[in-house]
Amino acid sequence: MADDRTFLIVGASMAGAQAAQQLRKDGFTGRVVLVGAETDRPYERPPLSKGYLLGKEERDKAFIHDAQWYGENDVELILGVTVTAVDPAAHTVTVDDVDPLRYDKLLIATGSRPRRLDVPGADSDGIRYLRTIEESDRLRETLREGVQVLVIGAGWIGLETAAAAREAGASATIVEMDSLPLRRVLGDELAAVFRDVHQAHGTTFHFGAGVREFGDSGGRVTHAVLTDGTEVPADLVIVGVGIQPNVELAQAAGLSVENGIVTDERLRTSDPDIYAAGDVASFLHPMVGERIRVEHWANARYGGRAAASSMLGGQAPFDRVPYFFSDQYVGKPHIGMEYAGYVAPGGYDEVVFRGDPTVQPDANPKFLAFWLREGRVLAGMNVNIWDVQDDIAALVKAGFAGTSVDKARLADPEVPLASLLT
Repeated sequence: MADDRTFLIVGASMAGAQAAQQLRKDGFTGRVVLVGAETDRPYERPPLSKGYLLGKEERDKAFIHDAQWYGENDVELILGVTVTAVDPAAHTVTVDDVDPLRYDKLLIATGSRPRRLDVPGADSDGIRYLRTIEESDRLRETLREGVQVLVIGAGWIGLETAAAAREAGASATIVEMDSLPLRRVLGDELAAVFRDVHQAHGTTFHFGAGVREFGDSGGRVTHAVLTDGTEVPADLVIVGVGIQPNVELAQAAGLSVENGIVTDERLRTSDPDIYAAGDVASFLHPMVGERIRVEHWANARYGGRAAASSMLGGQAPFDRVPYFFSDQYVGKPHIGMEYAGYVAPGGYDEVVFRGDPTVQPDANPKFLAFWLREGRVLAGMNVNIWDVQDDIAALVKAGFAGTSVDKARLADPEVPLASLLT
């Protein structure tokens, strides 16, 4: 018998596209509608600040599916429109204030948007944000030799775009309120490694300062005045001061919202027929034991799939170990890394290194790092060492389950990681 249900996905994003794919893979034969505000079909965002921005990857490689995939899999792709309201009681969403679409199950995968600077001159030409493929296109056109690039924020976007600027022959200056890049994410020990890599490539840091105002000439940015009074020249400013989840639809619909759309471990919201996945979801993670919101590619990819399975009645929790990766620079020192686990700021006792994290100008650092609390591994990172993620994830799962490790053996490169749990 034909399935006459409609599963509607708001957000033509990584999470949304993966959910549509999973619905068909799991045998759903009803109507699947994927609605997005951008005019491009769903694409991956990591290349926008990595390979695509550097001009090393073709545009088409960023897209999650070929253009014909949607028709071949009977997925209705509606792009360039805005969902303006969700009515849980009527089971409808309103598109562009005109056309209501009815749903039986709804997935909200609206992602997030960059936080904007609210200082004088912040609307000057030459001040850029990076979230969409069009914004990456504009940066690609601008990053070239001799351009003075000022990056606001030393998070992942800030560091990756600064690296792209240096690779293109531009100068790069990073302004960061904290004392080190990524310090809240990685702690002092690992944050210093990223500082040293960027300094080895000629990037300048201004720590402990924000932006007071931007100066311009004829409406185009020329410099920034920092909160400590320093004036920094700039032809191009890239702002990467964090993102905020797009929760407005959920809030207006009366769903529970707290630093994202609140969901259970199966990505169900406070309404039993509405789910959330990706950057926008604050979900109960069974391993961590609390609600977390993860702003990374893997969470959107696998979260979208998990939400689809839940929409079809699956009971499995979304318990995948949080993961992210980064690649910065091509020449030495290069830093390619993967991170698995979850540590809140200040939530660890010590970092154990396997290998030497010291950055040398003419060599790539190669090491593993583990964040421990009471002898238990809560997170691990591999830097320029590959094919160890499964072992790191196993250590993390064991650590959250209460298993401690021998720190001396953990630090010994001669001891196989897998043997630490046997």
